[in-house]
Amino acid sequence: MSEQQKAYIGLGSNLGDRRKYIEDAIKMLSETGGVEVCGVSDIIETKPLGRKEQPDYLNAAVEIQTTLDARELHTKLIEIENKLGRERKGKWEARTIDLDLLLFGEQVVNFPELKIPHPQMHFRSFMLKGLFQLNPKLIHPVMNVSVKELASRLNGRDFILEANRSQLISVAGLIGVGKTTLARKLAENFGCKLLLEPYDKNPFLPEVYAGRKELALDSQMFFLKYRVDQLSGDSLEEGKITVSDYIFEQERIYARRLLDEKQLDVYNESYDSVSSKAALPVLAVYLYDEPANCLERIKARNRPYEQKIELSFLKNLSEDYENLFAVWKTCPVIRIDVREFDFREKENFEKLMSQIKCYVALSK
Repeated sequence: MSEQQKAYIGLGSNLGDRRKYIEDAIKMLSETGGVEVCGVSDIIETKPLGRKEQPDYLNAAVEIQTTLDARELHTKLIEIENKLGRERKGKWEARTIDLDLLLFGEQVVNFPELKIPHPQMHFRSFMLKGLFQLNPKLIHPVMNVSVKELASRLNGRDFILEANRSQLISVAGLIGVGKTTLARKLAENFGCKLLLEPYDKNPFLPEVYAGRKELALDSQMFFLKYRVDQLSGDSLEEGKITVSDYIFEQERIYARRLLDEKQLDVYNESYDSVSSKAALPVLAVYLYDEPANCLERIKARNRPYEQKIELSFLKNLSEDYENLFAVWKTCPVIRIDVREFDFREKENFEKLMSQIKCYVALSK
């Protein structure tokens, strides 16, 4: 026995009387020596992860006080699973009951059979929602981020960390917000491939920003082809980290702002035919700043083709980005307000790097 700790357990069931299995597991947990159940979250229904051809889950979270140590508690959870008929056929198989030890005080545990915090909890909205309901002030002891913030990054979705796909990190945001600066720093620290927006290679862009709207379609088609080539399966290595200073979905944002109706119809037809070739990111980092601040940086860096960009254009783009990420479902999103968090400062960048590493499959 050890000193008393507060711990959090996730429960799930998708076989038989799902609610009864969860209720029975909680009752058995409360009857376990050295364990006091202090709170139970709402029970919610979720779609299965991994193998989809199985029943939906019911999930809940439990807060306990315990004098058991983490390994002892883990053993007790397995015993409860066994008594409730859990069969261990595989990771993504259906089960009568699943008991996951999510958090154990502020401890970080790394045993072969037990890792705390739960290594996938920041990918699971259903876990984070239950934890937040039980304790809104909970902080992830490795990422040093609240469960509320972690949940907001998922936008109600649940994700799987897949090591067998390209580990693309896409940095998004307004022109002048600092995307390229951050992308370069990330690529340097990961020692990985860096994909940059081809502004300087686009022969039409200076003319478009100068007001020649008849060339806007040519400019957008250039960007579309270039980015599809960069993000195609042939360009990105499976299991390897790549960083881009753009997000592919911004293509339509700019197209809607720069093209007339006929041009947009032509563009959308091309976009729909090739967009599936572009790899999806495993993580998006969305940088935000006031458009006026971005315009100041644009003027200061003095790229000739950018000098006619107007504040109204940036305000419209800023609204478009907000709308895009308000309904974003592709991957987790780390949102950074650069007015409050200067990623160029060493300490801040190290904090950001430690969080990003939790969202990608790092090569061993």
